[in-house]
Amino acid sequence: MAKKQAAETEAKSADTGAAEAKAGGKPGDGKAADGKSADAKSAAKPPKGEKKPKAPRVEKADKTSPAPPPGDSAPVSPPAESAPKKAPAAAPGATGEKQKKKKPGVPPARGKKLRNQIKNFKQRIAKEGPTPLPKALGLLKSMKRAKFDETVEIHMSLGVDVSQSDQLVRGTVALPHGIGKSVRVVVFCQGDNVAKAKEAGADFAGSDDLLEKIQKQNWLDFDVALATQDMMGKVSRLGKVLGPRGLMPTPKAGTVVTGDVAAAVKDFKAGKVEYRTDKGGNVHAGVGKLSFEENKLADNVMAFVDAIRHAKPAGVKGNFVKSITLCSTMSPGVPVAM
Repeated sequence: MAKKQAAETEAKSADTGAAEAKAGGKPGDGKAADGKSADAKSAAKPPKGEKKPKAPRVEKADKTSPAPPPGDSAPVSPPAESAPKKAPAAAPGATGEKQKKKKPGVPPARGKKLRNQIKNFKQRIAKEGPTPLPKALGLLKSMKRAKFDETVEIHMSLGVDVSQSDQLVRGTVALPHGIGKSVRVVVFCQGDNVAKAKEAGADFAGSDDLLEKIQKQNWLDFDVALATQDMMGKVSRLGKVLGPRGLMPTPKAGTVVTGDVAAAVKDFKAGKVEYRTDKGGNVHAGVGKLSFEENKLADNVMAFVDAIRHAKPAGVKGNFVKSITLCSTMSPGVPVAM
């Protein structure tokens, strides 16, 4: 019986050793498959019902303090106090100061001297009333106060009904003495007309190359655009670009050339002015510079007024020209009796 029990014990120990060898450990060394000791594993686990004690917190040393020499244990310095935070900036208007807000489109306030000067000009104009053209031009020259050469403008109120398409007043007039400004002219033409336009003084002349430049590069470095009749089919594609800027060639404005290209270029380079009624039935145009002689300004004004009178629509009844006013860039308007 003792021999039988000893044999069973040896068989059990042999099976246990084979299992441990298969798991990667040696028989009898007490290690588990992950290489850790079973005793250490059991020691790491706290008994049931007890919490695992937390590791003591190690405070970080101040970075500014010098590192202790190796081998010596330096006392841990207390954490540095955080710098006091800056107070937030006060919002505008919190201190009781009123912030002046600038409204768009409102000019800055004028000085007392300028206000009095303009007031005297207006009183003088109201006292004179509608004056003849020579006297009105002399009055404009006496009111000059700007340092630059101001433009003389004419404003005419017409008795037209702008809701009626047949009563719109539009056209061009060549001023005898020009407007005192260099005009950049581009001509859309082809063939021999290109050379003729450049000889007459056109700044740019061409066909497909200019059209492509405007379409792709949005090039608009010109003041007047002329086009020959044979080019209008191609130029019409630029209506969305040139139309809103008032540069689209049209027969009513005289910018579609049906005759001599050179003559049309010379007229616009010399000072041909385009006019058109606005929504209020008024016409505005520049007729020269304030540095012009009075007789030259008078000739330009008379030429413009005559052109407007000749452009009277057939459907207009009653008084066509209601009022004529002259002014410079920086002066009040002077009513003119013509």
